Amino acid sequence: MATQRPPVPVVVLQHCEDGAVLANTRTGLVEAPHVKLHQLGRLDERLAAHLDGLFVAGEFGMHASEHAMARAGTGESFVAAALAIAHRDMERIDRLLAAAEAADALRTGVVLAFCWADAAQLRGLVAQLLDSPSSFRRQIGLTLCPAHLVDPGVVLERAIGAVEAPLRAQAYQAAGACGRTGLLADCLAGLGDADMACRFQAAQSSVRLGDRGAAVEALSALTQEEGPYRAPAFDLLFRLATFAQAAPFLKALLDSSDDLRMAIRGAGTLGDPQSVPWLIEQMGSPQLGRLAGESFSMITGLDLAALDLERKPPGDVAAGPDDDPENDDVAMDEDEGLPWPDPERIRTWWSGNAQDFSPGTRFFMGAPPSWSHCMQVLRSGFQRQRIAAAEHLCLLVPGTLLFPTNAPAWRQSQWLAQMVDA
Repeated sequence: MATQRPPVPVVVLQHCEDGAVLANTRTGLVEAPHVKLHQLGRLDERLAAHLDGLFVAGEFGMHASEHAMARAGTGESFVAAALAIAHRDMERIDRLLAAAEAADALRTGVVLAFCWADAAQLRGLVAQLLDSPSSFRRQIGLTLCPAHLVDPGVVLERAIGAVEAPLRAQAYQAAGACGRTGLLADCLAGLGDADMACRFQAAQSSVRLGDRGAAVEALSALTQEEGPYRAPAFDLLFRLATFAQAAPFLKALLDSSDDLRMAIRGAGTLGDPQSVPWLIEQMGSPQLGRLAGESFSMITGLDLAALDLERKPPGDVAAGPDDDPENDDVAMDEDEGLPWPDPERIRTWWSGNAQDFSPGTRFFMGAPPSWSHCMQVLRSGFQRQRIAAAEHLCLLVPGTLLFPTNAPAWRQSQWLAQMVDA
């Protein structure tokens, strides 16, 4: 019998480094405006190959991945956790969970590794998290269940009444994502929670589970509060509201120069064809043009790049952080990957096709939202469009499980093959 060859340190370390880089890249691509499922799949195949290389290196591979975690990055913690789960090394998993509780970047990577792992690797592990005396570990368990389209059962009901606000918020989120219509009353009760995250998650899940009254009012109230939930509250409202109901919200955003981007995004989410001429006007702006083009595509379903409806980028526009050490702004350009729309070509296209978009009808990707249409977008759209399609499915049929558009691409493809168009 041939003996196993010892691992080559330089190769193992390269697997660690490249795996971490790809994991970091993936966190951006799953919400990117220019990435489709098959493109995500190509990255996932490369990431899986690096993890396989580390797995066969055994203890040396796991030690190398843990050593790389000294950089305290999301990608490094993802690789270390993915290996520990694959080897079912409970001691290492415990250490990683303890480290994740103390650092947000590590937590993100560890959670992503649990979401990446397959059912066989997770057998028994998620149950241990859900039954843990640690509220943090129960929170992680409730994060994982919707990511694998698994119902956490009675644990979810208990978590909604937890003392710890982060655990309550995760429980409210899971109730909607798992389609637990029997917990609608609990989610509605959460609209009065003192914690803003809990209020938002309770409202979001309430509308996913069918409420169109108190939860909508709660979302409206959240749009008046500064914080991380203002934009997603607006997004849900525009997806739910009639055009008449949305008009005052759009006007309020348009009256504030700081909210113009949110107004453009909202127009695309609302799907009113009568906003298209205004969106075309915004396409001439270097700061707003790409976002206006994306909103136009959200309504019409057009791929601007594929149809040659784009132009060259302006020469004086800088995308993303620069190399200037004196510049404190290191944020990535949120429009990165979007095409630069050509307003004149698009105006010509619209003048010849506007009659296909009936006034008063909500359009999403070229058609009124329906189950079969949203399923088609899930199969062939860009990631941001796919995220919107998954949300539409929940709103169309309350109790529908929220499709995990950030899951490994091969798993998503399997799920999509099993889903039936209604």
